[in-house]
Amino acid sequence: MQNHGSIKKSMKLLFGLLTICYGLFTFLNAANVKATLSSSEIVQGNMAQLKIKAIGDKLDFSNIKDIGGIKILGQHESQHSSFTYINGKVKNEQATTMILTFAPQKNMTIPSYKINIDGKVYKTDPLKLKVVKATVPKANGKEKFSLQLKANKKSVMVGESFMVTVYFSLQHGVRLSENPQYNKPQFKDFFVKEVDDEKVYNEGNRQVTELRYILTPKYEGNFTVEPATAKIGVADRNRRDMFGRFFGTSWTPIASNTIDIEVKQKPDNSELVGSFVIENSIDSQSVKANKPVNLTVKITGEGSLEDFEFPTYDIADVTVYSNDAKISTKLINGKIESTYIKNFVFIASSDFTVPSREISVYDSKSKSIEQLEVPSYNVTVEGKKALVSSMEAEANKGKVQTNIAVPEKSMLDGEKRDIEVKNTEWWMVILSFISGMLVMYMLRFIPSIKWKRSSSSIKESEALKILYSHINESKEVEQMVRKLYARKNGDKSVVIDKKELNEIIENIRIKNL
Repeated sequence: MQNHGSIKKSMKLLFGLLTICYGLFTFLNAANVKATLSSSEIVQGNMAQLKIKAIGDKLDFSNIKDIGGIKILGQHESQHSSFTYINGKVKNEQATTMILTFAPQKNMTIPSYKINIDGKVYKTDPLKLKVVKATVPKANGKEKFSLQLKANKKSVMVGESFMVTVYFSLQHGVRLSENPQYNKPQFKDFFVKEVDDEKVYNEGNRQVTELRYILTPKYEGNFTVEPATAKIGVADRNRRDMFGRFFGTSWTPIASNTIDIEVKQKPDNSELVGSFVIENSIDSQSVKANKPVNLTVKITGEGSLEDFEFPTYDIADVTVYSNDAKISTKLINGKIESTYIKNFVFIASSDFTVPSREISVYDSKSKSIEQLEVPSYNVTVEGKKALVSSMEAEANKGKVQTNIAVPEKSMLDGEKRDIEVKNTEWWMVILSFISGMLVMYMLRFIPSIKWKRSSSSIKESEALKILYSHINESKEVEQMVRKLYARKNGDKSVVIDKKELNEIIENIRIKNL
């Protein structure tokens, strides 16, 4: 009886334990969410990973836009399904893990996130993350590799350029299996010019590579230059082939620091910020009608001209054409030096004046506004009277002229000429008739040939270059050039007849054969 009683108690205890285990299993596998960090402490410049694991069928992570205001640099999602058999029923549980990679710069608290699971909202717990500042890589730096971000200015004006440099430092003796997978910083609030020539040099026991960027702020405000990131592949020394050589790659993600930039509003009425000089030249101030006049404007100095556009000219009865400006930016002795060259072409049939232009520049060194000036030019057009006379003659075509002066000639001279002309015309008629009959007869024995005009269409920019030097050869060419200039300057109301344009180009090519 005692044995029977002890067995009964044991069975009850076992049943109770199974009930507790089942309840615990059900609780653990019910819809829930949990957030963890890959490490609660990292060195500044290394990546941190936030893992959010959620159990359920329908999950929504869309509300996670950043990690406590820090940009998400990488995102990976994995899923795992498990099947359980309880009380004769098969149950499928699906777990999803979202891994978010980011580069924190200081101690922070990972906020709580709301995750929608199967129509219900669950919350993660907030997490503490400690960031230990890294020492700047020096000759005796212990880090195998690192990224650093520096700017030569921390406070600038709208339109004032500054330089940001990314330093990639690699310890001597570290063998990379492949080139680093580099991602440059985000410059969404700046105009960016990459400096082509990268600098590579040795500093102590490290090799340093410099990548430089010239930034020009677009707006006033406080902005942050996001970190540069890279994945570094190092040969895995734990894996060797049969000959003792290392193979396989161990990838390590790294990130640079961020930079805070203060952008102030530039003074009113200033178009540029920097120190510049202007040069200009005009090739002629006396030309023939419809001959081009060329004006060249050149601006050079310290500062950026990447987003500058010289004001256009709009002159009555003058066709104005301008090319795209040629802009070059270089680093000379650590300073940003720029050159801006723009050409204008003026075509007119009468005298005109090229108006003056002024550009205001704020010099951040002298803290004063200076004016760059292109003076006005008076252009005299020669032969405009002859042009007017030819236009009047063109207008008088088809009109009956009643005041034609006839030279005094004798009737005999006139009759002789009439007879000679008539005889010439008679022989020409006979000769033309015989030639026509002969040609018609010969065509019967010649196979028919179909001629087809080339239908290829030339680009308007190319046509303008070809017709420009032939502008005075005919009125058709002149009118077409004016239309092409207008189209080049953005006048969409002008319509170019492609067939007519191709015919004009073809005629010019035939003449030049």
